[in-house]
Amino acid sequence: MRIALFVTCIGDTLFPEAGRATVDVLERLGHEVVFPAKQTCCGQMHLNSGYRRDAERLGARFRAIFEDHDLVVAPSSSCVGHVREFVGMANVFELSELLVAKLGVEDVGATFPARVAYHPTCHSLRVTRVGDAPRRLLGKVRGLELVELEHAGECCGFGGTFAVKNAETSSAMLADKCDALEASGAECCTAVDGSCLLQIGGGLSRRASNVRALHLAEILASR
Repeated sequence: MRIALFVTCIGDTLFPEAGRATVDVLERLGHEVVFPAKQTCCGQMHLNSGYRRDAERLGARFRAIFEDHDLVVAPSSSCVGHVREFVGMANVFELSELLVAKLGVEDVGATFPARVAYHPTCHSLRVTRVGDAPRRLLGKVRGLELVELEHAGECCGFGGTFAVKNAETSSAMLADKCDALEASGAECCTAVDGSCLLQIGGGLSRRASNVRALHLAEILASR
């Protein structure tokens, strides 16, 4: 199957590992992954910040670039949710839901011997609604022990511009998330949104924690 990769702004500038891992996983399963080079931001940040006209222009550009592809994958449930709801494109999928719901795959042949806590991000829960797809994929990874995270559904405090406009509140929410991760005994925190993982990873790093943040795609790409 031929699948187009929407790498997202975060993936392109700050978290390229997630995009590369997404390609690795899909190619391992025998799919062809193409990268439309003219892609830019989908407009989510602009819409969330109140710049609706700019978001509409970016959304129209996104549609023009990706509408001829049968399937589009992105390592970000928040961007996928925006594209579906605001741009109106139903052929765009977050990686875990593409694998489980669309391609019918749970075992991607990954090996990752570590204790892992899964953080269900706000968008993956309430907008993209990926359900248990990430956990089902993690459950098939050889050597991986999935540990429970207390208050897992609570926000990490990122929320895009929320972390900038409400820094004190965001920092307090992040501290709670980091506390829960360290208490879980996990060696790694994973999620389907790179932006949340950058937030969590930064918090863990500043407290010199032994827990590291890793995108779900990176775990699935591990051999």
